[in-house]
Amino acid sequence: MSDNLVQLLPDAIANQIAAGEVIQRPASVVKELVENAVDAGADEINLIIKDAGKNLIQVIDNGCGMSETDARMSLERHATSKLRTAADLFSLHTMGFRGEALASIVAIAQVEMKTRRATDDLGTRIAVEGSEVQAQEPVAAPPGTSIAVRNLFYNVPARRNFLKSDSVELRHIREEYIRIALAHPSVRFDLHVNDKLDLSLVSGNLRQRVIAIFGKKYRDLLVPIEEATDVLSIGGYVGKPEAARKSKVGQFFFINDRYIRSSYLHHAVTMAYDELLSKESYPFYVIFLEIDPARIDVNVHPTKQEIKFEDERLIYNYLKATIRHGLGRASIMPTIDFESDNPFSPSRTSYSPTMSQSDSEQPLPSKMNRETPRSGSPTPPSEAKRHANNLRQWEQLYENLEVEVDTDTGEVLQSRLGQEEDTDAPSPHGRAPFQLHHRYIVSAIKSGWLLIDQQAAHERILYEGFLQTLRDKPATSQTSLFPQTLDLAHADADLMQSLLPQLNQLGFDLEAFGGGSFIVRGIPAELAGRNNELDLLERLLQQYKTNVDLSSDGHDRLARTLARAAAIKRGTGLEETEMRSLIDRLFACEQPRVAPNGKKCFIKYTLDEVERMFAG
Repeated sequence: MSDNLVQLLPDAIANQIAAGEVIQRPASVVKELVENAVDAGADEINLIIKDAGKNLIQVIDNGCGMSETDARMSLERHATSKLRTAADLFSLHTMGFRGEALASIVAIAQVEMKTRRATDDLGTRIAVEGSEVQAQEPVAAPPGTSIAVRNLFYNVPARRNFLKSDSVELRHIREEYIRIALAHPSVRFDLHVNDKLDLSLVSGNLRQRVIAIFGKKYRDLLVPIEEATDVLSIGGYVGKPEAARKSKVGQFFFINDRYIRSSYLHHAVTMAYDELLSKESYPFYVIFLEIDPARIDVNVHPTKQEIKFEDERLIYNYLKATIRHGLGRASIMPTIDFESDNPFSPSRTSYSPTMSQSDSEQPLPSKMNRETPRSGSPTPPSEAKRHANNLRQWEQLYENLEVEVDTDTGEVLQSRLGQEEDTDAPSPHGRAPFQLHHRYIVSAIKSGWLLIDQQAAHERILYEGFLQTLRDKPATSQTSLFPQTLDLAHADADLMQSLLPQLNQLGFDLEAFGGGSFIVRGIPAELAGRNNELDLLERLLQQYKTNVDLSSDGHDRLARTLARAAAIKRGTGLEETEMRSLIDRLFACEQPRVAPNGKKCFIKYTLDEVERMFAG
């Protein structure tokens, strides 16, 4: 027996290991195949998906096609048409370059390729399964290339078992599809899902592409930015402040038409908005940077979505100044004085405090103007009316309600109406509760006090109420004075359409209007007054997509998501009666101790504990 332990892996195993880095899920296949179609010069690309890509991913393009030899070689590891020397790594202008994508795909799927060059009479068909070529033959085919990937991870069952639900995997596919479509607006893209046309994007300019993807409402919310320097060129669109959202959706950076992620550059964008956005809001932007490939390194990760800059600080200053300039031209904020000393100096970025006549006549929005009024501060008439209405409703609904609760376990022991309270639970008729930093509610009990997280408590209350409504009977709707129109991107519109029956049962008066638009005529009475209808529904969609992996039924998932979206947030001032009602309703819940996400709703402090603290 040989004493040697080190040996070369067989090619099939080596390819499967490499595929683990390059191909993580069906969306990875979509990214690699569509980028190859773009590199091939196609101006029409069709993407066909079945069963969220698990059973079929097919990309058909009208690009340059391949010869018989090139088609066969393209399936080998590190075989590429985009590099000749190591120096080419530093002058890349193509999406792909490693030569790993197709080899990784054929190692873990059943693949059929048909390709033909326009100058050839016949094309080539190659069938591969687990890196083994099953067939290679001439075939009649249109110019371009068609690659069909079936039964992804069929020979790696562990990886297939770790795939998420179809809705999650399809969401990732759409995200990759949208990124590439934004980067190449002159290319027509058609996406078919389970034999239905899901999204068709005709060729056009970037503005038309953004509106086609994200909805007509962005027609008036886009601010163009453009600047060219010796170091780089910057172009694209940023959103007006009213286009900002509460979730990290709608932020796209492209370096030389390649989508990248960069928290550093994102910080530059948010700093450019200065005081125009609240801390909880994220701006919308689609930004393109053109830079000498020698100044960057994209060879960091197989996904090619991470990048290193030769001078990050310089890029940061350029980007921030350009966005501020664009917002200034749109009369959204003071303009930058680009006529002064070089504003793109690496050492500093100079801004002009002067404003145009139209700017000076309209006060800039600030965070203070958008915050919920604090206790003790002047309250606008509309806010005062809303508070009075809420208090009357809550008082009537929970008048004389007292609850007996075990504050150690959170278990409700008994609910009573109009009886004498004789427990350690907070009483609505006892000492008045008060807010702490507009985040917590302090409520006295006989043995000490409770510190209640107002947001977590409200989430628990809403969650149990929504869940009960979905399982029993429709909720009451509060009709809006004026119907509003909600315009959604295509993928979000599909999700909203699927949720319509449940949302209407919860008390929303919502109707599809076609073309990604929905008419909102009312919201649940429980949420009226404190929530803007359109903002609430957008938050609901984003959080539903975030929570879609929850191992729970559809009703439970929707109840959790809507409770999270609609609950009062930290920093919201509450009146005494609102706090009392919140406490009453919390301890009337089946499980008042924790929020739906498992976070504690309250903490109990006893006087004995305080005594020990002072005793040292």
